[in-house]
Amino acid sequence: MTSYEALKHQYMNGWQTWNNASVLSHVMMPEGVGLALGLKDYKRAKLLDTALIGQTEEEGIVTPYAHAYDNSFTEVKLDWLENSINVKTALDGDDLVLLVTPLKQPMKCSSLIINGISLWNKGGTVEKEEEILLLKGRNKQIPVYMTAPHNGELFVRCTTPFLSADLSGAVGISTGRPRTVEEIEAVIKRQQEKWAANKDKYGKLAEAYNAMQTCQAWDTIYNPQEDSPITTVSRIWNNQWGGYVLFCWDTYFAALMQSIDNKELAYCNAIAITRTITDAGFVPNYACQNNFKSFDRSQPPVGSMVALMMYKKYGDKWFLEELYDDLITWNQWFIDHRSTKNGLLAWGSDPYDMVTGHDLEKFGVHERLGAAYESGLDNSPMYDDIPFDEERNIIVLEDVGLVGMYIKDCYCLAEIAEILGHTEKAAELKMRAETMEERMESLWDEDFGMYLNRREDTGEFEYRLSPFHFHALFSKKVGQKRARRIIDEHFYNEKEFWGEYIMPSIARNDPAYPEQTYWRGRIWAPMNFLAYMAICSYDCPDARKDLAEKSEKLILKEWLEKGHVHENYDGDTGEGCNSPRSDKFYHWGGLLSFIALYENGYYQ
Repeated sequence: MTSYEALKHQYMNGWQTWNNASVLSHVMMPEGVGLALGLKDYKRAKLLDTALIGQTEEEGIVTPYAHAYDNSFTEVKLDWLENSINVKTALDGDDLVLLVTPLKQPMKCSSLIINGISLWNKGGTVEKEEEILLLKGRNKQIPVYMTAPHNGELFVRCTTPFLSADLSGAVGISTGRPRTVEEIEAVIKRQQEKWAANKDKYGKLAEAYNAMQTCQAWDTIYNPQEDSPITTVSRIWNNQWGGYVLFCWDTYFAALMQSIDNKELAYCNAIAITRTITDAGFVPNYACQNNFKSFDRSQPPVGSMVALMMYKKYGDKWFLEELYDDLITWNQWFIDHRSTKNGLLAWGSDPYDMVTGHDLEKFGVHERLGAAYESGLDNSPMYDDIPFDEERNIIVLEDVGLVGMYIKDCYCLAEIAEILGHTEKAAELKMRAETMEERMESLWDEDFGMYLNRREDTGEFEYRLSPFHFHALFSKKVGQKRARRIIDEHFYNEKEFWGEYIMPSIARNDPAYPEQTYWRGRIWAPMNFLAYMAICSYDCPDARKDLAEKSEKLILKEWLEKGHVHENYDGDTGEGCNSPRSDKFYHWGGLLSFIALYENGYYQ
């Protein structure tokens, strides 16, 4: 068994919120049996079987407060119809305890439904003996008790044995042995104190850490296809994609955030996304169940940077060895398939034969839109009206954001190669980085004080600016003088990126900025993070500090009020909820916290 196999199977042991369908579900692994909580409302004659963070008011508003990585303590509030309940869970050794407390009730109290579940064809069964549920796995039998009497409710949608109780007061649930409400409260109190102590280690950034970590934990599920834990962008997205979906740079960033204090999950995610590499040699834009992938395009090459940061924190060479060959292949693929006539790089989309017939296998493929998707910036104004070269499969725009990231990728891979003893490859990668740095110098506009995208077909600069332009700072040839110009004339320019909330995905003076639609003006955590890391390449402590502080302010705005960690935020107001295209619990929103934690020395 490899180090990775041993690590992931050790991690997937015990009670966790593995089931994507509901955050009110806990599953014991490796048995694959567990519990799912639901409600029956008598005033409206409705049932709630599942609950997800970010769902509609009609479906039930879930407010997350806590989720320890090891599931030792979790807490959410559910508001549905006239019901409001608080659900806390904790671990007591191998046992799980739950406490469901009504905060508001309709005239006739609702019933709490406790459904036994068996998932993923692991051979588990559920039985009921009087008022006890029996969860039977292949190697373990788990009795489930509740503190309230079974009320005999039969009209539910459960297809396996269940318990039900009047939710007129707090109802406790425990596995292993019966416990009173008071005993359950004592277990929860003890574990909640441990959770709070861990959060408080981050001092004034405790809530920023909590927002990031809680989102990572709730967005982590089980992938039965690969028998591994994965952290997906959000559970709602998984439902929309028919099971699960991993996006390229999103998942690497999730691994990085987790690596602050959860090495095992971080390693699992970094390896999982890297292993989706296609036969063509690139990590795809997306990868789903049943080998459904974007076979036409990749995404920003951030894998080596993340892997190297994680290695420097934990020092496990086997982890680098797991990723090395695929990351090298991916790096070469960009040169072979995304090079321009001037030896720079452009985003693209390759033709390929459809595999499943899904609409996504033709939508945007081998055209400008697919190339924009490869950038990760989907509908960015930077790519409006840029011609697509169907012979070379690229848009005719030499992209400073991609070039800067590629330079960083080469240097990080060179360092990884040195660590693993591949000295010749390290030298080759350094030379590749230096060559690209030299070529990128042709993108500098002295009058404008910025490295710019350039049309390959006309040779003209494009002046539509995004935070991706700051990736030029990954180059060692920029120099401190130019770096300072970029910061002073653009980062701190109120007409471009500076403001109460930063950094907008397109400059404030761009005609598309007022749209505030997705990548057309809204603020995105990965853009802030990559710009921050690029700024760290030079002596610009003021910009680092300001970007970190404003990123923290942005994530706390809706986290403290609503428990949201948004996919993106309004460039003017900092709101997340004012756009239907901003998932309320999207894991990479936590990068706003990570920037602040990194700036304050919490990533060592």
